[in-house]
Amino acid sequence: MAEKIVMTKSNEATMALFGAFDANAKLIEAAFDVKLSNRNSDTDSGDAIVVSGDSDNASLAVKTLEYLKRMIGDGEVIGQESVEYVIGLARDGLDTEGMCHTGSVICVTNRGKPIKAKTIGQKKYIDSIKNNTVILGIGPAGTGKTFLAVAMAVEALRNKTVSRIILTRPAVEAGERLGFLPGDLQSKIDPYLRPLYDSLFEMLGAENYQKYIERGVIEIAPLAYMRGRTLDDSFIILDEAQNTTPEQMKMFLTRLGYNSKAVVTGDLSQTDLPFGKKSGLAIATAVLDGIEGISIFKFTDRDVVRHHLVRKIIGAYEKYEKNQASKKYRAKIKNDGE
Repeated sequence: MAEKIVMTKSNEATMALFGAFDANAKLIEAAFDVKLSNRNSDTDSGDAIVVSGDSDNASLAVKTLEYLKRMIGDGEVIGQESVEYVIGLARDGLDTEGMCHTGSVICVTNRGKPIKAKTIGQKKYIDSIKNNTVILGIGPAGTGKTFLAVAMAVEALRNKTVSRIILTRPAVEAGERLGFLPGDLQSKIDPYLRPLYDSLFEMLGAENYQKYIERGVIEIAPLAYMRGRTLDDSFIILDEAQNTTPEQMKMFLTRLGYNSKAVVTGDLSQTDLPFGKKSGLAIATAVLDGIEGISIFKFTDRDVVRHHLVRKIIGAYEKYEKNQASKKYRAKIKNDGE
């Protein structure tokens, strides 16, 4: 039985780590089969958290607590999702010592809320956007692919790095048929573009958003509207790119003009194209790999920042799909051998 110590600045800092009703501490104890206890220090150096258990497990628990301490120091509120995320990092053997968790604020919303990366993957994604001209952000739902891209676009507009923001999506239904909705063309395409509206509303507020739309500083349109254009001095975001055809993807990427940046986001596990149709995003990841100025960034389920069950749902589906693919492969081998 080993005992390791983690120091905190105060009893309040210890309480923030342990969480309401010690919920965070209980997650760490269950994950690593250790016991956490708070020992008030007699000095001005703060509190001492004692970690008791197997030496290796205690070391992992200490690494988790130290990382959570840095998150609290960055102003983060620690909850179940945060604790499970850091536990996953420790279990996977990632070296978090001295690693910057969130980095600086990307931008501030209309209500004064700072937007920062919540995972290491998100931080790397943001750095990739800063340092490249074309970025392909690929990963599961809830990883912040589109939201962070919109935040970067808004900040570039505020800093006058670009003169306009263009957001686009392919108009492909996710199982439902929307073609018979009433109204004009704009009314019919609005449901496809609603997630982009939501992100912009949060960043800019309704009044500023409407002002930018009327001036043409922000444009939101279906992908088909991009054909034949050259987009200069723009921050361009193509969302739901897994639903593009190879021809559409090539058309979009060749719209890029001077002093422009393009971010392409998508989730290859949620393609809504007709059966047998290849995804333009999947083709692009192979065709563009290795080209200077183009970054292909892949998120994992560890970067999911929605409800903690979303990460588990994604993992369950990935396991199911791998099992199905394995069964099909074994069946093919069997049939070929007969």
